[in-house]
Amino acid sequence: MSTTPAIDEQAVEQVETILLPVPDNARTSTAGHQFWIWSGANIAPINWVLGSLGIEIGLSLFQTVLVLVIGNIIGMAVFGFFVLMGQRTGVSQMVMARSAFGRRGAYLPAAIQGLISAGWCAVNTWIVLDLVLALIGKLGYHGGTNLKIVIVLLVMGLQIWLAARGFKSIAKFERYTVPVTFCVLIAMTIVAWSKNNVHWGYAGAHLHGWALLSAESTIMTAIGIGWGCTWFAYASDYSRFLPKAMSRSKVFVASVLGQFLPVVWLGIFGATLATVTQKVDPGALVVSNFGILAIPVLLLVLHGPIATNILNIYSCSLCAQTLDWKLNRRKIALLVGAIALAFTIVLVFQQNFASTLDSWLSGLVMWIAPWAAVTLIHFYYFARQEVDVDLLYDPPGHSRIADVRWSAIFSFVAGAVAAWCFEYGEVGWLMGPASTALHDVDLTWLVGSVVAGAIYLVIGRPSRSSLFSKTYTPLAEEVGV
Repeated sequence: MSTTPAIDEQAVEQVETILLPVPDNARTSTAGHQFWIWSGANIAPINWVLGSLGIEIGLSLFQTVLVLVIGNIIGMAVFGFFVLMGQRTGVSQMVMARSAFGRRGAYLPAAIQGLISAGWCAVNTWIVLDLVLALIGKLGYHGGTNLKIVIVLLVMGLQIWLAARGFKSIAKFERYTVPVTFCVLIAMTIVAWSKNNVHWGYAGAHLHGWALLSAESTIMTAIGIGWGCTWFAYASDYSRFLPKAMSRSKVFVASVLGQFLPVVWLGIFGATLATVTQKVDPGALVVSNFGILAIPVLLLVLHGPIATNILNIYSCSLCAQTLDWKLNRRKIALLVGAIALAFTIVLVFQQNFASTLDSWLSGLVMWIAPWAAVTLIHFYYFARQEVDVDLLYDPPGHSRIADVRWSAIFSFVAGAVAAWCFEYGEVGWLMGPASTALHDVDLTWLVGSVVAGAIYLVIGRPSRSSLFSKTYTPLAEEVGV
């Protein structure tokens, strides 16, 4: 006789509207869901464009592929540990931040993550519009700005609807659409490689010394370790629906492979196509080589922002709830989507601003690395993975955990400042002085995580009562810091 508990539909409904931990009888997700969710979020044109970046700045094809593979092995492996947090606790990522940052102290990372995810929602929709128009042009119809706005309305409408419906709809969408996009990706790869004279032995500009380190560090941040970092703050939002009894190794492997395969595949795809001219956008090169495949490739290109942005809208709504907004998650998702829709239409008419915003958002990996270091150390080292979930949901002002844990805030801010010093971004103020002194070597993720982690190890240890007891006071925790 089965011992699996019956699914409490009322509990599922509450979790999807009110910020609550996921109860055992609502944890019905699978490792397959994790694989398809993270794969769908990364089968996007931006990854093949980022893959071409190494060739464009002078790396050989071998060097580009090597950085891609090594960087993503490291970045995605760390991502897997954030996924396991959600499975163990049933708590969203920014609510989990309350354990380290305090009940109101967690407002800081939640606000940053909410703003960034909302910004990415608009940029991800805008960034594929030209590619979509080029593919539609292959079908004989040449539209302009009005067509772009129609596409934005359709795509954003679908994104908002799926995100507002909740995790089950997101998991189902990814489960049934991502296998199809994988098939299109296989066909696209075969056609593109067979129709273009890819230079498999492309040697690049023979960079050496500081120039080589600068180029390699740029790729490592853009689509290596840095790319994995950008997903840390989303991980638990989706893994919290996994049963506690599920094998942790199974969860880890499914989630990591879901991220790793499409990112590396598309990165290599973009790099190989960039060897043909070293100047032409590989996206345009792909479009120019498709005849009958224009329609399926168009669907793949449109699927990319949808699969990514339903996660952005969903996680942004959870961040808003973490800020104690007194609205249910579905209403917040609709509000976030409406704002992102308006912002995307603005970007259609302000191309220069849109490009600057894209670069600005890409540079904000500087906040994720120090936040991740503090979070990992607190959960896996200080708390030993034993966090009293009930404490995280106490109302503000009446919480049994510290209102603000200044040790975590200070470590985070110090790490973010250090990361900025070593960042080589495209926007002026994101070009840190230390990076400039090191001939444009970008060490954002490394310096940010090391500085924040080292400081937090020294000053951040909470008292054992603050980690495991339901009776401690906020003052007792801060005395123990």
